[in-house]
Amino acid sequence: MRLAQVRNGGGLAAAIETAGGYRLIPGHTTASLIAAAEAAHKPPADFAAEAAEDRVTVAEPSIPIQPAEVWACGCTYAPSADFRDGELGTRDGMYSYVHKTENRPEIFFKGTARVCVGPGEKIGIRRDSTFTAPEPELGIVINSQGEIVAYTLGNDVSAWDIERENALYLPQSKVYDACCALGPVLVTPDEIADPYKLRMSCTITRGARTTFAGSVSTGKLRRKLEDLVHYLTASNRVPTPTVILTGTGIIVEQDAALAEGDVCSIAVPEIGTLANPAALV
Repeated sequence: MRLAQVRNGGGLAAAIETAGGYRLIPGHTTASLIAAAEAAHKPPADFAAEAAEDRVTVAEPSIPIQPAEVWACGCTYAPSADFRDGELGTRDGMYSYVHKTENRPEIFFKGTARVCVGPGEKIGIRRDSTFTAPEPELGIVINSQGEIVAYTLGNDVSAWDIERENALYLPQSKVYDACCALGPVLVTPDEIADPYKLRMSCTITRGARTTFAGSVSTGKLRRKLEDLVHYLTASNRVPTPTVILTGTGIIVEQDAALAEGDVCSIAVPEIGTLANPAALV
């Protein structure tokens, strides 16, 4: 099932995306829908199917979920670890170690719904950064029991130059206004046959010119999704719904750093396309 959130009567409403529009789910956002499904011990797809209106409505889509928390993972793909070590002038340094080890993955707090934007909304470029770049990622939505209830696309927008200056500046590199894009929809697990066989692409356009294009298979993901959930929720019971960004395997280098007006598009055929213009914040 493809779950969306649409603008409705001055607010947001959960909906099932269908041919020609949406079947609204009265009284629910996608966040409250997932919480209600958890309380009822039902998969969100089953709960949504029972609660949705039969009629199809044309509506304006919005961010597909307003998460209570967003966490992000690093060094889950080799290109990310290698690039970050290269930025620090090291070879097989701490980032490669984290990538290769069987121990804990890198997990950091990305923020709350406050820093999140949806499809078509502006992602942020820090004014104190000269190298802000997108990080295209598969996002998973979990409930407070650590169950994966949906997949989406995420953009872990990051100021690479701030982290390059000092790895301890990671929070300032990662957490600021409009630093996280989510969308275009939530896809429930019954529609994703194998989350490790998804082809993700990313393009950045500046007017009519493409400044960057890259792709990766989620089969290159070093960590199992359940492994990331396990480490996040160890002695840390997260609220429903929480989004985990699972790391990037597509590296945008400085010559393609985001500039105001650029449009970043992230696509996975099974989920859709998340496109956002960039702006200074």
